[in-house]
Amino acid sequence: MTGSSATEEGDMDTDDAVVVAEVDRSGLVESRHHGSVAGIGADGTLALRVGAVARPMYPRSANKPAQAVAMVRAGLPLDGELLALAAASHSGEDFHRDGVRAILAEAGLDESALRNTPRRPIDPDAADADVRAGRGSSALAADCSGKHAAMLLTCVVNGWPTDDYRDPAHPLQRLVRETVGELAGEPVAHTGVDGCGAPVFAMTLDGLARTFGAIASAEPGSAECRVAEAVRAHPEFVSGTTRDEVPLIRGVTGLVVKSGAEGVLAAGLADGRAVAVKIDDGGARARTVVLAAALERLGVDVSALDGLRSVPVPGGGEPVGAVRASAAWS
Repeated sequence: MTGSSATEEGDMDTDDAVVVAEVDRSGLVESRHHGSVAGIGADGTLALRVGAVARPMYPRSANKPAQAVAMVRAGLPLDGELLALAAASHSGEDFHRDGVRAILAEAGLDESALRNTPRRPIDPDAADADVRAGRGSSALAADCSGKHAAMLLTCVVNGWPTDDYRDPAHPLQRLVRETVGELAGEPVAHTGVDGCGAPVFAMTLDGLARTFGAIASAEPGSAECRVAEAVRAHPEFVSGTTRDEVPLIRGVTGLVVKSGAEGVLAAGLADGRAVAVKIDDGGARARTVVLAAALERLGVDVSALDGLRSVPVPGGGEPVGAVRASAAWS
């Protein structure tokens, strides 16, 4: 999907990030988050541009649905919850780990084949349980293990080597890079190393929004549609039972959502509308409220997201303010 660079009157299309969210405490703005927002209309044109939307950035784990599309095109034999897990930054809960083991078993492998960075679970209860059980960090519990297990399975299906599957020159990663650029509607700007050790492919925020619009609105039966359907049906596998992706996907019909490190969040709808957000300071607390405001700007009904449209600011154990999208653009 490609689009024009047209913007609506009042948008702030600049070379620099702008204030996209403010933190109010007791009636005084205490902090401000700078960032950028790109929005795609149902006709494929750029309908919302705030901040540095044309500057290359790393989508980080928001690239995972596109990576999953590449793997499905290459014959990845997964659907449903396990395909959602292939596109996930999961919380390390028991059902996530069981799902990763199932993907590895399909490949005839075990967790020793994983090359992602060992970590403790994101989910606090799961992390506490591991501590009590005397378990340390592991590749299986880390948030990217679903993607890495799917990469290994894709390699096995195609007869590709598995030891070096993270190498940018590996056939799998060359295919992923090609697919990421195709869905973004622009060439990959730069290749880096993600936190999990796999390649991460840079694009503009405009390109990330186009990616999610293309995946969410894809034709039935396509690799893109298979990924979108898996994410919509199993949001708890894409993130975790207590993370924001779950209420976002359940609250807006047809939404496909994926977060990324360093303040990235992107979403697409079945009619092609899509939003991508980057918070410049890399923090996560403002990205969901900014995404909700951007979806509303595009005419999406976000009434079911009232609990996500602002983040309470506590004082003395009670809410005394909130993190909200800046009125300057929202």
